[in-house]
Amino acid sequence: MKIFTKHFFLPPLLLMLLSGCATYYQKTLRYQEYVREAQFDKAKEWLEKDRKGKRPRNLLLHELNLGWVNWITGLSDSSNRALNRADLMIEDQQKHYGLEALALVSNPGVRPYQPEDFEKVMVNYFKAVNYIRLGKYEEALVECRRINLRLNELNDKYKDRKNRYSSDAFAHLLMGLVYEITGDHNNAFIAYRNALEAYEKVYEGNFGLGPPLQLKKDLLRSASRCGFTDEVRYYEEKFGFRHETGRAAERELIFLWHNGFGPVKAEWSLNFSSLEKGDGVFTLADEEAGISIPYQTAALSEREQAALSDVHFLRIAFPKYVDRMPVYTDATLLAGESAYPLEMAQNIREIAFKTLQDRMFREMGTALLRLAVKQSIEATLKNSKKEDMQGLGAAVSIVNALTEKADTRNWQTLPYAISYARIPLDLTADTVRLKVRNASREQEQVFSFPDDGRKSLFFVFSTLDSN
Repeated sequence: MKIFTKHFFLPPLLLMLLSGCATYYQKTLRYQEYVREAQFDKAKEWLEKDRKGKRPRNLLLHELNLGWVNWITGLSDSSNRALNRADLMIEDQQKHYGLEALALVSNPGVRPYQPEDFEKVMVNYFKAVNYIRLGKYEEALVECRRINLRLNELNDKYKDRKNRYSSDAFAHLLMGLVYEITGDHNNAFIAYRNALEAYEKVYEGNFGLGPPLQLKKDLLRSASRCGFTDEVRYYEEKFGFRHETGRAAERELIFLWHNGFGPVKAEWSLNFSSLEKGDGVFTLADEEAGISIPYQTAALSEREQAALSDVHFLRIAFPKYVDRMPVYTDATLLAGESAYPLEMAQNIREIAFKTLQDRMFREMGTALLRLAVKQSIEATLKNSKKEDMQGLGAAVSIVNALTEKADTRNWQTLPYAISYARIPLDLTADTVRLKVRNASREQEQVFSFPDDGRKSLFFVFSTLDSN
């Protein structure tokens, strides 16, 4: 495609920026289809052949996807090698100033991918699961601790409008489970107590997810094993039921269910037709949508402020999430004559939506700065006395409109939600049935867990169906 004026053809760089209007999900659709069809060898082969995915701006996502494919196929060491590379990129991620400047005259998709906060901590979660599979429990605990340390570091950077995702209840719960596996009941009690607090203070009000019943039982049991009689009485009164002091099971199964896939990013835009300027504030308003947004212009240069003063209509693009609803809504484990419902412990969908909402005003500031730079370039060229430069200004005006797009990249193989159950296993019966269902249908799958000498078994099952 060529866009030109009477005397001027756009350079290749601008033509490159105009290409690729599809979202990241659309560009990686073949990979997503392989994943949904459980053709993981083909999914991995697609990743290896995806040269664009290995470019610096997409390399982090490439490693996340490679880590996930190796994780779901049970290649824990290979998975952790990829996730460790991704983790280092996140830790060492520094601004690439050339690409930052390019992003200001085009769109944020030209920068190296900057993952959402919850995507960063999910790296630690998958690494923890890999270490549990390998029997490296101390390494798993390190990853669980890093989840909340990372959240604290991330939120400390936000002076205003802190994220609601300030603590990860599920990370504390997982830490408690691992401590129990290793026989450290005192630290298990502390982790379960922290999980309960995070569910009550962070998750319940922000993500609509309260503490699972199993967590309450585990908290009471760990308090009892530590001899914390006052705490046992306190939590019995708080929960409204008593701790059962029966004989511990010879073996137990901790079963995690990854249900469906989380949302994918798309784009939405605001078209502002009413703009007010004055006293260092630039106010954008869309009367039809009932939106009015003030923006401080003090950080902009005089030329950029002057450029904004000439704006009468503008479009700003932002990322948004689009749901991929899971096919199944709930699940139950059946062992012998007993049934154990799987309880949701992590709602990644809700965290994704709320996290993006929390950073919208920060995103707005970046988008307006991008607009100011574009308008400044356009105004400078249009006001030139040279006819060729005026023509270039008109062309840049078109480019400004066409290159305004949101960054729609995201880690698209994360589950919609994670649920779990903790059940006793009979030494003489090692078969467990999983029933997954929705309003219209039900499916059953059988798993066998023969006695291998371990007292606690940890198993993760993923349902890949989503709408």
